[in-house]
Amino acid sequence: MISNFIKTIMEEDLASGKHSEIITRFPPEPNAFLHIGHARAIVTNFELAKCFNGKTILRFDDTNPAKEEKRFMDAIINDIAWLGYTPYKVTFGSDYFDDDYAFAINLIKEGKAYVDDLTKDEMREYRGTLDTPGKESPYRNRSVEENLKLFEEMKEGKFDEGEKTLRVKIDMKSSNLNMRDPAIYRIIKKPHPHTGDKWNIYPLYDYAHPLQDAEEYITHSLCSLEYVEHRPLYDWVIENTKPMSVPRQIEFGRLNIEGTILSKRYLKELVESKLVDDYDDPRMPTLVGLKRRGFTPESIKEFVLSTGLSRINSEIPLNVLDHFLMDDLKLKNVRRMAVLNPLKVTITNYDEGKVEYLDFPNNLENEELGSRKISFSKHLYIEKEDFVEVKPNNKYKRLSLGAEVRLMGAYFIKANEVIKDENGEVVEVLCTYDKETLSGSGFNARKPQGTIQYVDASTAKKAEFRLFDTLIKNDANPDDELKDKFNPDSKQVVYGFVENCYEWEPEFKSQLMRNGYYSNDYDSKEDHIIVNRTVSLKQSFK
Repeated sequence: MISNFIKTIMEEDLASGKHSEIITRFPPEPNAFLHIGHARAIVTNFELAKCFNGKTILRFDDTNPAKEEKRFMDAIINDIAWLGYTPYKVTFGSDYFDDDYAFAINLIKEGKAYVDDLTKDEMREYRGTLDTPGKESPYRNRSVEENLKLFEEMKEGKFDEGEKTLRVKIDMKSSNLNMRDPAIYRIIKKPHPHTGDKWNIYPLYDYAHPLQDAEEYITHSLCSLEYVEHRPLYDWVIENTKPMSVPRQIEFGRLNIEGTILSKRYLKELVESKLVDDYDDPRMPTLVGLKRRGFTPESIKEFVLSTGLSRINSEIPLNVLDHFLMDDLKLKNVRRMAVLNPLKVTITNYDEGKVEYLDFPNNLENEELGSRKISFSKHLYIEKEDFVEVKPNNKYKRLSLGAEVRLMGAYFIKANEVIKDENGEVVEVLCTYDKETLSGSGFNARKPQGTIQYVDASTAKKAEFRLFDTLIKNDANPDDELKDKFNPDSKQVVYGFVENCYEWEPEFKSQLMRNGYYSNDYDSKEDHIIVNRTVSLKQSFK
């Protein structure tokens, strides 16, 4: 159940009769892939509207054709669907360009807007600073007729980009820099994906946003905290254009994740510098990257809802997101055995060529997921870190010479001897097994040192495991260039084996016993299984 200050505002507005229904919107600019930060805005807008049987509109802010691409639009639509939401309708800022233009004409006629010839640098100088008031443009007092003529010529393409802008007259001495005669139209001579060559002028976001909210009868326009300083301009536009409805802008704090990059500019730099493979690289905090890594939409939604909404920006540890993934998957996922760094084990008293199949539950905590048959033979693989020649202390619960462990779901084995290579590294462990100790047989005469997983060498499937870590080094200097902050060990590839029952299909998810949650990569094939680690459970013995 959602409970936050915005929901309270919505309840009050419905109770007072100010609104008869709740309509929210998610207005992304289609110039990049969405990331986990955007998920908060998506979930918040859709879930709050859902609380009141309201509607949420997906509106693409396509007011800058220089940056927008269809692939981003397609990805955004897919991301929202993946999260489990269906917009009431999909619209585009460009749907309202004619109305935006008509409102601008009225502002000029009312003497509230003027065409300005100042360059960007000159505008910055005239604007002033937080400590010094701005100066009025020398073009501020042009006549209505001249402004109408110049604005029409801007629309017709008679001026170059940056040569002229349309600004509104507010207050060059305002303490809020956004209210010092802000620009509302600029010249961009690029074809638009929806309107073609019709327009040479495009509205700026702070002007288009409130008007388009009003056009769509948005009741509560939710945005991040940096727009607090923009709200007076949002309200000014509504008050001075008098559209059909009056939306209300409400801001909430951003949710930052420790050690995670949530800047479009930096994510783009990672891709273009080839530090990552693409936007769907499993290390990326993009929704397409998280999906490829194995995160579920349910875990992301619960993560967002659990953090709530506040009026301040906040940062939480990365493992909080991991917690919600594991909580979502622990009863859903089948469990499989795998060995990522294999060490060969030979059971000397087991018959050569014999293979037996042992019953093994797919999930010890969820019987509804059924069981499978795991193969067992004379030759096996275990994890290298599950064996040491000499037991270091009594806390060590794995295999060592002279000690006994249970192979998960199978027998007790005892390590008797090792075979080493020319470098002195152990390459094989010779063991014996006790056939009376089969798991489930009721044997309890003695207690093994621990339980470890294994893979039968006679039926094992080769697999490539991709292990991921944070993109930014833990000790990175905040002032360093991105390439210097980048963690070169954020992706490691190891090769090992999975059990005979392991599925190869892309996006197949499982919990690898004693290891972590994994998801097959999109490139996984029957003859080349590729597995992405979503989140690790494993802690090396120390």
